[in-house]
Amino acid sequence: MDFQLSEIQSMIRDTARDFAEKELRPIAAQIDAECRFPEEVVAKMGELGLLGIYIPEEWGGAGADMLSYALAVEEISRICGSTGVTLSAHTSLACDPIATFGTEEQKQKYLTPLASGSVLGCFALTEPGAGSDAASGIATAEKQGDEYILNGTKNFITNGGTAEYAVVFAKTDKSAGTGGISAFIVERAYEGYSVGKVEHKLGINASTTVELVFENVHVPAANLLAEEGKGFKVAMNTLNGGRIGIAAQAVGIAQAALDDSVTFAKERVQFGKPIANLQAIQWMIADMKTKLDAARLLTYRAAALKDAGQNYIQESAIAKLFASEACTWITHKGIQVHGGYGYSKEYPMERYYRDARITEIYEGTSEIQRLVIASMLLR
Repeated sequence: MDFQLSEIQSMIRDTARDFAEKELRPIAAQIDAECRFPEEVVAKMGELGLLGIYIPEEWGGAGADMLSYALAVEEISRICGSTGVTLSAHTSLACDPIATFGTEEQKQKYLTPLASGSVLGCFALTEPGAGSDAASGIATAEKQGDEYILNGTKNFITNGGTAEYAVVFAKTDKSAGTGGISAFIVERAYEGYSVGKVEHKLGINASTTVELVFENVHVPAANLLAEEGKGFKVAMNTLNGGRIGIAAQAVGIAQAALDDSVTFAKERVQFGKPIANLQAIQWMIADMKTKLDAARLLTYRAAALKDAGQNYIQESAIAKLFASEACTWITHKGIQVHGGYGYSKEYPMERYYRDARITEIYEGTSEIQRLVIASMLLR
């Protein structure tokens, strides 16, 4: 295995790192406290080409690879987990399904502005009564002539409050199970499309998470993604790749927690010497580093397999499972290293801890990842 990054991969990583340090670090704590989406910063990410990293250049993207994307998500998330998931959800969940399943016309009309960063997108699968059991959703799309009439409610939609285009899943045949689900590209401008409840969350507070409501929305038949009844396949394929983005987000948050813990341990003096001299602290730092490196390597492996065109489904589930749980553990230990200061908003450690927790839930809970891994081993 080659553990060296290419020149392009290194350049993208460094670009994302420099951007995060200059644009996000000065405001990260503030936008979290204010629950404010940093619209101006996200627009700059688009200008840098970070919102369509692995989308081909002909469709407005940067034409790089999945590993470059993981590197960028990691670097952005190291400074601001909220902005990291904005990048991840937009690229993995909105751009990717259109790039993979869209027609030439759909790519020209929707993917190009999405990948170029001129607009944001979102992925609307989850419903109030359908989370891990995505097939039990009740949103419907009834065919009438050359359009579909969309009705239903989606919730916990990342980027939903700011997205111009949404990839929406609805049942076109209620009797066909997963084979009755179809996917559509829906414009925010369509009549009957509205943003409902805004979620007030534990963490990632500077990303928008909302309810989307569709009331008799007329969606052109030309906006059907893939074929009618193939929506579940679109959703699962999209989530397989999206897990790499969330794993990378978890790695970035965990790296921040480790960096801050090392710095604090060297500076904090107790019993007449820096706490870095205490074996208890040293062992926590060592375990944090070990788990982080393992999470990073698993994430990069999944990305590299996807880039190579190989089956990466199990590996992306492993990466997402391990990286998310490692992130929660590492940020937990980071607070322990900081002691009372880690529990205070004076230090960013408590924000890392809050942001970490969601990585075990969205784009498939840890329990779902274990089901995916086990099912592929036992089939």
